[in-house]
Amino acid sequence: MQIQRYTAFSSQPEGGNPAGVVILDKWASDAEMQATAMRIGYSETVFAVPEETDAFRVRYFSPVAEVDFCGHATIALAIALADPRAHASLTLKTNVGDVPVSVDRNTSGFTVATLTSAKAEVHPINVAQASELLSALRLSQSDLDPRFPTAIGDSGNLHPVVVLGDRQRLATLDYDYESLRDLSLRHQWVTIQVAYRSDDGNWSSRNPFPFGGIREDPATGSAAIALGSYLRKLNAVTIPCSFTIKQGHEMGRPGLLTVHIDNDRGPIRVSGTAVPINMTLGVELLI
Repeated sequence: MQIQRYTAFSSQPEGGNPAGVVILDKWASDAEMQATAMRIGYSETVFAVPEETDAFRVRYFSPVAEVDFCGHATIALAIALADPRAHASLTLKTNVGDVPVSVDRNTSGFTVATLTSAKAEVHPINVAQASELLSALRLSQSDLDPRFPTAIGDSGNLHPVVVLGDRQRLATLDYDYESLRDLSLRHQWVTIQVAYRSDDGNWSSRNPFPFGGIREDPATGSAAIALGSYLRKLNAVTIPCSFTIKQGHEMGRPGLLTVHIDNDRGPIRVSGTAVPINMTLGVELLI
């Protein structure tokens, strides 16, 4: 396997969320892909096999399990596939459905990919689950922003959305990993979208990821879709709109995700850059 390493939602190799990118002629076994993802150790590694012109079947693996969809690895893969073309339109066939991705260069010369979600829904969370979630996050009701009740955003992955009333409380988030991992596995919650809205309508977030064996994800495109779906359901945004999410700052890997809500139903789009982590060490061969 030839492994490329990109970081998504950043124009700097030190920022954003790293992803392994593996483009194959034919599928390796599940065991081989899982072992490769574990060895790489990033929150996700994406594997892609071409099916037709500009269309690829893709699968995503965290270090410990397959995940049906991953936003940051989608952005990384699209830019790896499209580069060095100035524009490309791709279709990535995921476990949750087809995800169209467009790739262009911005005015600063960086390549930007925009994915269109296969799914964008919201589900209620029951009182018992919400209470367990807050306990595992070591949060209380007084930490929450009362304008934003806890719910579950669904981008093909399930992401509980917990909105805090204070930016500093987001910065000091410290949760019970084992308790949250147990909850995440029981309810198939992929990451937890813990977020704060600033006065300008943009967002900061952190995403615990014990489901995938990772303490925290630096930049999460799937959870960005979930947040967009959630805000649309609450009528908390004026449509059409775009907003940004700052994520990864507390981890020393700052990233920026842009969410676009075009309609009052249907897909949500997420945009971001991606760059090779190291131009000379960005390809590794596994024998």
